[in-house]
Amino acid sequence: MSYDLLIKNGTVVDGTGAPRRRADVAVADGQIAEIGKITDGAKKVIDASDLIVAPGFIDPHTHYDAQICWDPLLSCSSWHGITSVVMGNCGVGLAPCRPEVREIAAWDLVNVEAIPFDVLTKGITWDWITFPEYMQAAQKRGSGINLGFLAPLTPFRHFVMGEESMDRAATPAEIAQIKALLKEAVGAGAFGFTTTNIPQHIGYKARPLACRQASREELKAYANVLKELGRGAIELALTTSAGEISEQEYDLLDFLLTESGRPVTWLGVISRDDKPEAGPEMLRKAEPLIKRGGVPQVTCRPFVIQIDLRNPFIFANHPSWNPVFNRSPEEQARVYRDPAFRQAFRKELETPRIFSGRWERLEVKEVSNPAMKPLEGKTVAEIARERGKDGLDTFLDLALEDDLKIQYTIVLFNANEDLIPELITDSRALIGLSDGGAHVDMLCDAGYCTYLLGTWVRDKQVMTLERAIQRITSEPAGFFGIHRRGQLAVGMAADIAIFDYHTVGSAKRPEMRYDLPGGGRRLVMPAHGVQYTVVNGQVLYAEQQHTGALPGQVLRSGGL
Repeated sequence: MSYDLLIKNGTVVDGTGAPRRRADVAVADGQIAEIGKITDGAKKVIDASDLIVAPGFIDPHTHYDAQICWDPLLSCSSWHGITSVVMGNCGVGLAPCRPEVREIAAWDLVNVEAIPFDVLTKGITWDWITFPEYMQAAQKRGSGINLGFLAPLTPFRHFVMGEESMDRAATPAEIAQIKALLKEAVGAGAFGFTTTNIPQHIGYKARPLACRQASREELKAYANVLKELGRGAIELALTTSAGEISEQEYDLLDFLLTESGRPVTWLGVISRDDKPEAGPEMLRKAEPLIKRGGVPQVTCRPFVIQIDLRNPFIFANHPSWNPVFNRSPEEQARVYRDPAFRQAFRKELETPRIFSGRWERLEVKEVSNPAMKPLEGKTVAEIARERGKDGLDTFLDLALEDDLKIQYTIVLFNANEDLIPELITDSRALIGLSDGGAHVDMLCDAGYCTYLLGTWVRDKQVMTLERAIQRITSEPAGFFGIHRRGQLAVGMAADIAIFDYHTVGSAKRPEMRYDLPGGGRRLVMPAHGVQYTVVNGQVLYAEQQHTGALPGQVLRSGGL
């Protein structure tokens, strides 16, 4: 028999946790046809001697909802051996959407996912109205890797309720309409729905994101959609205090698990310097929920972000900052100069939320004012001491001196890497949280899979290669019910990552590129050691170069 593709002499790690073995892998008609010692020929042969042959990695938490319109390769995720992504997380997205309110949907992405408005205006194709049409447009457009969609609750509420969706709960008649639309979406193949419960997530004109106004009556109806259809999962951004779970949040998870009868995943488990016990304590506290299908997500990297005061995302959960969102630079600067604003922010920092007020962690990365160049590489705390001021005033003064162009970096979470292994080796959590496609000029964690393999498996040996690959392949596929993905076995879709174990990893630092629509800038994370990526039986990347193929498919729940 002649195959379409033959991968010879590789070390197969199949995604189940089973021991690695030397074997050939044959592919025909987009699926795995044979694994073992294969003597038949093929139209294309890859010599994988000294390489690992694994299932393509699956990223369960991305925000490529807009980027799929202009970037069919979904960079940076596809560079790292990721062959399938799940998007539509945190209750925010672009469908369903009527033409007359596209600007509101775009501003939701600006505020929640920190994607510049100009980029969205130039890049989104808007070739849909309903959610099934959105999925179909993605299929027609084509992609390099597979696209899985969750239905974000905000645009569904806005589609039915208009701008009032940001101000109130839905009426019984509106609930029925929203439920019908969600049922249509999941029926068409969405993998469930998503929402958020954290005050940091604000929408159009700094009003609460619409899904945050959903009542328990609403959530019951929407969760019942999944119970009635017998498929799908719920994802939510949950914890008001990072890495901790309150009684009210625990109760909400319990409620959603009960009303849906389906898996629920939430964000998230992280380590905190000020509360090193927070991550393990969340897992302990959530154990009864986890046994019923509740799965928190955990990131395996230090959470380093780059911020500026034009788009001050990390301060969105501080009421004092509401007046600066979606405003001109001149309007923002007036707020930042205002002593009343500074005093209100200072008061709010007495009970830290996302940002802890530790100015020694906030470093000046880049300035545009030549006179300020000597400050690059210094922390705000250092500069404050030199100036004889406090950190808060210095932070704001520096931004004003640089016309709000100054770039800061900060390690928000997972700063102490010694605390990460306990979290990522705990089987109760799902490794993910890349946020691929979001916060484009602030962070890029799309390379978390190669970071896991290079840093935590090869360099620090906190888990076996077999276990790590299982964690980023069959585990997310199993949670979301992604059929025929996540394992190397005969009959499975031929999504395959082939990498060099000795060099696999992510770059030490992200790079800034100006390749978004309209020349917008973004941080990208280059990959190391991923030699070939195969999607649905076609080679997408060979020696880290795109072959020109776009073999990705829109994945649909229930095996549709």
